[in-house]
Amino acid sequence: MAISAPDERVKDIHITEDFLTVALMDGRVISAPLAWYPRLLNASDSERGNWRIGGGGYGIHWPDMDEDLSTEGLLRGSPAPRERSARI
Repeated sequence: MAISAPDERVKDIHITEDFLTVALMDGRVISAPLAWYPRLLNASDSERGNWRIGGGGYGIHWPDMDEDLSTEGLLRGSPAPRERSARI
């Protein structure tokens, strides 16, 4: 049996009220709590549904929120970085 190299490019995504699920081209599925991604958590269904595959297939971009996630970060289990509060 031949073993092919992992293909970590995005095939499809699905977002529920609680989870972001990303299907990869090699058949793996990554699921992460939506709470890890506050912009997605607080977005409307319409904003969440407007996404594009970018970065050569290794990223997901939501133009309405200017949010970007990579398969590398998802595979590492990295939540979105906390935004720094503005200093006065």
